[in-house]
Amino acid sequence: MNKTLRIGTRGSALAMSQSSTVAEELERAGYATELVRVSTPGDRSRAPITEIGVGVFTSALRESLAHGEVDVAVHSFKDLPTTPDPRLSLAAVPVREDPRDALVARDGLTLGELPPGSAVGTGSPRRVSQLEALGLGLEVRGIRGNVDTRMRKVTDGELDAIVLARAGLARVGRLEMITESLDPLQMLPAPAQGALAVECRVEDVDTEHLLQSVMDDSASRTAVAAERAMLAALEAGCSAPVGALAGVVEDLDEDGRSVQRLSMRGVVATDDNELLRASATGETTAAEQLGRDMADQLLDARAALLDGPGT
Repeated sequence: MNKTLRIGTRGSALAMSQSSTVAEELERAGYATELVRVSTPGDRSRAPITEIGVGVFTSALRESLAHGEVDVAVHSFKDLPTTPDPRLSLAAVPVREDPRDALVARDGLTLGELPPGSAVGTGSPRRVSQLEALGLGLEVRGIRGNVDTRMRKVTDGELDAIVLARAGLARVGRLEMITESLDPLQMLPAPAQGALAVECRVEDVDTEHLLQSVMDDSASRTAVAAERAMLAALEAGCSAPVGALAGVVEDLDEDGRSVQRLSMRGVVATDDNELLRASATGETTAAEQLGRDMADQLLDARAALLDGPGT
Protein backbone atom coordinates (compact mmCIF):
# COMPACT_ATOMS: atom_id res chain seq x y z
CA MET A 1 0.00 0.00 0.00
CA ASN A 2 1.66 3.20 -1.20
CA LYS A 3 -1.03 5.78 -0.43
CA THR A 4 -0.93 8.09 2.59
CA LEU A 5 -3.55 6.92 5.09
CA ARG A 6 -5.82 9.79 6.10
CA ILE A 7 -6.78 9.27 9.76
CA GLY A 8 -9.94 11.04 10.87
CA THR A 9 -9.93 12.40 14.41
CA ARG A 10 -11.73 14.82 16.65
CA GLY A 11 -9.73 17.93 17.46
CA SER A 12 -9.59 17.62 21.26
CA ALA A 13 -6.23 17.02 22.92
CA LEU A 14 -7.33 13.53 24.01
CA ALA A 15 -8.63 12.55 20.57
CA MET A 16 -5.51 13.89 18.87
CA SER A 17 -3.34 11.90 21.26
CA GLN A 18 -5.31 8.71 20.58
CA SER A 19 -5.15 9.19 16.82
CA SER A 20 -1.46 10.09 16.96
CA THR A 21 -0.79 6.78 18.72
CA VAL A 22 -2.47 4.94 15.85
CA ALA A 23 -0.55 7.02 13.29
CA GLU A 24 2.75 6.30 15.02
CA GLU A 25 2.12 2.55 14.99
CA LEU A 26 1.37 2.67 11.27
CA GLU A 27 4.44 4.80 10.55
CA ARG A 28 6.66 2.42 12.53
CA ALA A 29 5.34 -0.31 10.25
CA GLY A 30 6.37 1.75 7.23
CA TYR A 31 3.13 3.46 6.20
CA ALA A 32 2.63 7.20 5.66
CA THR A 33 -0.22 8.88 7.57
CA GLU A 34 -1.99 12.23 7.80
CA LEU A 35 -4.28 13.35 10.63
CA VAL A 36 -7.53 14.97 9.45
CA ARG A 37 -9.54 16.87 12.06
CA VAL A 38 -13.31 16.40 11.91
CA SER A 39 -15.62 18.59 13.98
CA THR A 40 -18.43 16.70 15.74
CA PRO A 41 -21.72 17.88 17.33
CA GLY A 42 -20.34 16.83 20.72
CA ASP A 43 -17.42 19.23 20.33
CA ARG A 44 -19.77 22.10 19.53
CA SER A 45 -22.29 21.53 22.33
CA ARG A 46 -21.98 22.28 26.04
CA ALA A 47 -25.11 20.27 26.94
CA PRO A 48 -24.82 17.14 29.09
CA ILE A 49 -24.09 13.92 27.18
CA THR A 50 -27.37 12.45 28.40
CA GLU A 51 -29.21 15.22 26.50
CA ILE A 52 -27.26 15.22 23.22
CA GLY A 53 -27.28 11.48 22.74
CA VAL A 54 -25.34 8.35 21.86
CA GLY A 55 -22.77 8.65 19.11
CA VAL A 56 -22.51 12.43 19.38
CA PHE A 57 -18.71 12.26 19.22
CA THR A 58 -18.54 9.57 16.54
CA SER A 59 -21.25 10.18 13.93
CA ALA A 60 -19.40 12.92 12.01
CA LEU A 61 -16.20 10.85 11.96
CA ARG A 62 -18.10 7.86 10.62
CA GLU A 63 -19.76 9.93 7.91
CA SER A 64 -16.39 11.31 6.79
CA LEU A 65 -15.06 7.77 6.62
CA ALA A 66 -18.07 6.37 4.78
CA HIS A 67 -17.92 9.20 2.20
CA GLY A 68 -14.23 8.64 1.50
CA GLU A 69 -12.97 11.88 3.06
CA VAL A 70 -10.70 9.85 5.37
CA ASP A 71 -9.42 6.26 5.19
CA VAL A 72 -9.39 5.44 8.91
CA ALA A 73 -11.37 6.70 11.91
CA VAL A 74 -10.16 6.44 15.51
CA HIS A 75 -12.75 6.45 18.31
CA SER A 76 -12.86 6.01 22.05
CA PHE A 77 -14.62 2.66 21.85
CA LYS A 78 -17.01 3.47 24.69
CA ASP A 79 -18.41 6.38 22.65
CA LEU A 80 -19.58 4.16 19.77
CA PRO A 81 -23.24 3.12 19.57
CA THR A 82 -23.67 -0.62 20.06
CA THR A 83 -25.48 -0.99 16.72
CA PRO A 84 -22.89 -1.68 13.97
CA ASP A 85 -22.65 0.58 10.91
CA PRO A 86 -22.84 -1.79 7.89
CA ARG A 87 -20.70 0.59 5.82
CA LEU A 88 -17.74 0.26 8.19
CA SER A 89 -15.45 -2.43 9.57
CA LEU A 90 -14.00 -2.54 13.07
CA ALA A 91 -10.56 -3.30 11.70
CA ALA A 92 -8.55 -3.10 14.93
CA VAL A 93 -8.81 -2.83 18.70
CA PRO A 94 -5.29 -1.88 19.88
CA VAL A 95 -3.93 -2.94 23.28
CA ARG A 96 -6.28 -1.47 25.85
CA GLU A 97 -5.16 1.15 28.33
CA ASP A 98 -5.88 0.61 32.03
CA PRO A 99 -9.73 0.74 32.07
CA ARG A 100 -10.14 1.93 35.67
CA ASP A 101 -11.70 5.19 36.76
CA ALA A 102 -9.41 7.66 38.52
CA LEU A 103 -9.88 10.25 41.26
CA VAL A 104 -8.25 13.67 41.08
CA ALA A 105 -8.77 15.24 44.49
CA ARG A 106 -7.56 18.25 46.44
CA ASP A 107 -4.70 17.78 48.89
CA GLY A 108 -3.87 14.34 47.47
CA LEU A 109 -6.93 12.75 49.09
CA THR A 110 -8.32 9.32 48.24
CA LEU A 111 -12.03 8.66 47.87
CA GLY A 112 -12.32 7.28 51.41
CA GLU A 113 -10.49 10.30 52.84
CA LEU A 114 -12.89 12.90 51.36
CA PRO A 115 -15.04 14.33 54.18
CA PRO A 116 -18.83 13.85 53.96
CA GLY A 117 -20.36 16.68 51.92
CA SER A 118 -17.34 16.95 49.61
CA ALA A 119 -18.27 18.06 46.08
CA VAL A 120 -17.24 15.47 43.49
CA GLY A 121 -17.68 16.16 39.78
CA THR A 122 -18.48 13.70 36.99
CA GLY A 123 -20.43 13.77 33.74
CA SER A 124 -21.36 10.08 33.94
CA PRO A 125 -24.62 8.67 35.37
CA ARG A 126 -22.73 5.36 35.82
CA ARG A 127 -20.20 7.04 38.11
CA VAL A 128 -22.93 8.97 39.93
CA SER A 129 -24.86 5.80 40.78
CA GLN A 130 -21.77 3.92 41.98
CA LEU A 131 -20.43 6.87 43.98
CA GLU A 132 -23.75 7.30 45.76
CA ALA A 133 -23.95 3.56 46.45
CA LEU A 134 -20.67 3.77 48.41
CA GLY A 135 -22.52 5.69 51.11
CA LEU A 136 -19.74 8.21 51.71
CA GLY A 137 -22.07 11.21 51.90
CA LEU A 138 -20.51 12.92 48.90
CA GLU A 139 -22.25 15.66 46.92
CA VAL A 140 -21.99 14.53 43.29
CA ARG A 141 -22.20 17.28 40.66
CA GLY A 142 -22.49 17.06 36.88
CA ILE A 143 -19.62 18.49 34.81
CA ARG A 144 -18.51 18.62 31.18
CA GLY A 145 -15.39 19.78 29.37
CA ASN A 146 -11.99 18.44 28.40
CA VAL A 147 -9.54 16.92 30.87
CA ASP A 148 -7.83 20.21 31.75
CA THR A 149 -11.14 22.05 32.17
CA ARG A 150 -12.34 19.41 34.60
CA MET A 151 -9.12 19.30 36.61
CA ARG A 152 -9.11 23.09 36.88
CA LYS A 153 -12.36 22.87 38.84
CA VAL A 154 -10.38 21.06 41.55
CA THR A 155 -7.29 23.27 41.49
CA ASP A 156 -9.49 26.40 41.55
CA GLY A 157 -11.43 25.08 44.56
CA GLU A 158 -14.81 24.81 42.79
CA LEU A 159 -14.85 21.05 43.47
CA ASP A 160 -13.10 18.84 46.01
CA ALA A 161 -12.52 16.08 43.46
CA ILE A 162 -13.44 14.74 40.04
CA VAL A 163 -13.69 11.21 38.68
CA LEU A 164 -12.69 10.47 35.10
CA ALA A 165 -11.16 7.70 33.02
CA ARG A 166 -7.57 6.85 33.92
CA ALA A 167 -6.90 6.05 30.26
CA GLY A 168 -7.68 9.61 29.22
CA LEU A 169 -5.19 11.00 31.71
CA ALA A 170 -2.57 8.51 30.53
CA ARG A 171 -3.05 9.51 26.91
CA VAL A 172 -2.60 13.22 27.59
CA GLY A 173 0.35 12.69 29.93
CA ARG A 174 -1.37 13.70 33.18
CA LEU A 175 -1.11 10.56 35.30
CA GLU A 176 0.67 12.51 38.03
CA MET A 177 -2.62 14.29 38.80
CA ILE A 178 -4.30 11.06 39.94
CA THR A 179 -4.71 10.76 43.70
CA GLU A 180 -6.33 7.30 43.50
CA SER A 181 -6.98 4.74 40.75
CA LEU A 182 -10.33 3.30 41.76
CA ASP A 183 -10.58 -0.45 42.30
CA PRO A 184 -13.22 -1.96 39.97
CA LEU A 185 -14.75 -3.57 43.07
CA GLN A 186 -15.68 0.00 44.09
CA MET A 187 -16.48 1.33 40.65
CA LEU A 188 -16.81 -0.75 37.50
CA PRO A 189 -15.79 1.23 34.39
CA ALA A 190 -17.94 1.87 31.35
CA PRO A 191 -18.08 -0.96 28.82
CA ALA A 192 -15.00 -0.63 26.54
CA GLN A 193 -13.44 2.14 28.67
CA GLY A 194 -9.75 2.50 27.87
CA ALA A 195 -10.09 0.81 24.47
CA LEU A 196 -9.83 2.37 21.03
CA ALA A 197 -11.87 1.38 17.97
CA VAL A 198 -10.10 1.78 14.63
CA GLU A 199 -12.51 1.65 11.70
CA CYS A 200 -12.20 1.64 7.91
CA ARG A 201 -14.68 1.22 5.05
CA VAL A 202 -15.96 -2.32 4.73
CA GLU A 203 -14.94 -2.53 1.08
CA ASP A 204 -11.41 -1.25 1.77
CA VAL A 205 -10.00 -4.72 2.36
CA ASP A 206 -6.36 -3.66 2.00
CA THR A 207 -6.63 -1.09 4.79
CA GLU A 208 -8.62 -3.50 6.94
CA HIS A 209 -5.95 -6.19 6.66
CA LEU A 210 -3.21 -3.64 7.30
CA LEU A 211 -4.84 -2.33 10.50
CA GLN A 212 -5.50 -5.87 11.74
CA SER A 213 -1.93 -6.97 11.20
CA VAL A 214 -0.29 -3.86 12.66
CA MET A 215 -2.34 -3.14 15.79
CA ASP A 216 -5.22 -5.49 16.54
CA ASP A 217 -4.97 -7.10 20.01
CA SER A 218 -7.08 -10.23 20.39
CA ALA A 219 -7.34 -10.08 24.20
CA SER A 220 -8.54 -6.47 24.14
CA ARG A 221 -11.00 -7.17 21.32
CA THR A 222 -12.41 -10.21 23.15
CA ALA A 223 -12.90 -8.40 26.45
CA VAL A 224 -14.55 -5.40 24.83
CA ALA A 225 -16.83 -7.62 22.72
CA ALA A 226 -18.22 -9.19 25.89
CA GLU A 227 -18.73 -5.84 27.63
CA ARG A 228 -20.49 -4.25 24.67
CA ALA A 229 -22.67 -7.31 24.09
CA MET A 230 -23.90 -6.91 27.66
CA LEU A 231 -24.59 -3.23 27.07
CA ALA A 232 -26.45 -3.95 23.81
CA ALA A 233 -28.55 -6.67 25.43
CA LEU A 234 -29.56 -4.27 28.19
CA GLU A 235 -30.65 -1.86 25.44
CA ALA A 236 -28.67 0.88 27.11
CA GLY A 237 -26.82 3.76 25.51
CA CYS A 238 -23.22 4.69 26.26
CA SER A 239 -24.29 7.17 28.98
CA ALA A 240 -26.63 4.79 30.81
CA PRO A 241 -25.75 3.68 34.36
CA VAL A 242 -24.09 0.43 33.23
CA GLY A 243 -20.61 -0.75 34.18
CA ALA A 244 -18.75 -3.81 32.89
CA LEU A 245 -15.25 -5.20 32.90
CA ALA A 246 -14.00 -8.39 31.26
CA GLY A 247 -10.53 -9.83 31.01
CA VAL A 248 -8.72 -12.92 29.79
CA VAL A 249 -7.51 -14.95 32.77
CA GLU A 250 -5.59 -18.20 33.32
CA ASP A 251 -7.75 -21.12 34.48
CA LEU A 252 -7.51 -24.91 34.75
CA ASP A 253 -9.60 -27.31 32.67
CA GLU A 254 -11.02 -30.62 33.93
CA ASP A 255 -7.67 -32.33 33.34
CA GLY A 256 -5.74 -29.71 35.28
CA ARG A 257 -4.26 -28.09 32.19
CA SER A 258 -3.82 -24.33 31.99
CA VAL A 259 -6.33 -22.65 29.68
CA GLN A 260 -7.46 -19.10 29.00
CA ARG A 261 -10.98 -18.04 29.89
CA LEU A 262 -12.90 -14.79 29.92
CA SER A 263 -13.91 -13.46 33.34
CA MET A 264 -16.49 -10.68 33.55
CA ARG A 265 -18.37 -8.55 36.06
CA GLY A 266 -21.23 -6.17 35.41
CA VAL A 267 -23.38 -3.65 37.25
CA VAL A 268 -26.51 -1.70 36.38
CA ALA A 269 -28.44 0.88 38.39
CA THR A 270 -32.21 0.65 38.75
CA ASP A 271 -34.55 3.63 38.49
CA ASP A 272 -34.32 3.85 42.30
CA ASN A 273 -30.51 3.91 42.00
CA GLU A 274 -30.07 0.48 43.55
CA LEU A 275 -27.10 -1.38 42.08
CA LEU A 276 -27.56 -4.86 40.63
CA ARG A 277 -24.40 -6.90 40.09
CA ALA A 278 -23.48 -10.07 38.22
CA SER A 279 -20.36 -12.03 37.35
CA ALA A 280 -19.53 -14.97 35.11
CA THR A 281 -16.72 -16.83 33.38
CA GLY A 282 -16.83 -18.23 29.85
CA GLU A 283 -14.84 -19.27 26.83
CA THR A 284 -12.80 -16.64 25.00
CA THR A 285 -14.37 -17.88 21.76
CA ALA A 286 -17.86 -16.98 23.00
CA ALA A 287 -17.32 -13.44 24.32
CA GLU A 288 -20.56 -11.96 23.02
CA GLN A 289 -22.60 -14.85 24.43
CA LEU A 290 -21.00 -14.28 27.83
CA GLY A 291 -22.01 -10.63 27.65
CA ARG A 292 -25.59 -11.55 26.76
CA ASP A 293 -25.69 -14.09 29.61
CA MET A 294 -24.53 -11.36 31.99
CA ALA A 295 -27.31 -9.08 30.77
CA ASP A 296 -29.84 -11.87 31.38
CA GLN A 297 -28.56 -12.23 34.96
CA LEU A 298 -28.98 -8.51 35.55
CA LEU A 299 -32.45 -8.41 33.96
CA ASP A 300 -33.54 -11.39 36.06
CA ALA A 301 -32.27 -9.62 39.18
CA ARG A 302 -34.18 -6.51 38.20
CA ALA A 303 -37.37 -8.50 37.62
CA ALA A 304 -37.00 -10.20 41.01
CA LEU A 305 -36.51 -6.80 42.64
CA LEU A 306 -39.62 -5.38 40.97
CA ASP A 307 -41.72 -8.41 41.97
CA GLY A 308 -40.58 -8.05 45.57
CA PRO A 309 -41.35 -10.37 48.46
CA GLY A 310 -44.95 -11.44 48.83
CA THR A 311 -46.16 -10.07 45.48
